[in-house]
Amino acid sequence: MTKRVLATAVMVLGLASLALGIAFIAIGQSKENYLQDAMNQEQITLTLPEDRVAAGEFVDSAAEAQKAADLIRSHRHEMGTYNEVLGGQQFDPSDPKHLSYGQAINLENYLYLAVASFGLTMLAKGVGVGFVLAGIAIVIIGLLLFQRRKQDAGVADAGE
Repeated sequence: MTKRVLATAVMVLGLASLALGIAFIAIGQSKENYLQDAMNQEQITLTLPEDRVAAGEFVDSAAEAQKAADLIRSHRHEMGTYNEVLGGQQFDPSDPKHLSYGQAINLENYLYLAVASFGLTMLAKGVGVGFVLAGIAIVIIGLLLFQRRKQDAGVADAGE
């Protein structure tokens, strides 16, 4: 009786792990699709080759976002530090230099946030794959326990 309960518990744990893994993979893929759609709506083409821009492609991956953000950061650094650009004054949105600097920071942050977010989607999918593999292994162990229980029961019946 206890072997049957143990085998059943192992099977339930294995199936739960499989379900959890599938959920992680689905969530990761869903969020990756969301990020790509959101980035395509922004239509950022910075650092993309001209043939890809002509084909209607936009920055929509971690690598492309990283490259574009790094370029913006280098251009922003050429303008000076935040304090140098503001000249000791408060931010003035009517000053074109202040506004350009602020827009550069915003776009740079948006792209670096996309890089981090793509990393999280990849992490979620990777964890999901790990749970699926563990679930498969646990289910196999549960099946082996069930098989062993039947064999033990057959031996006990033969001995009577």
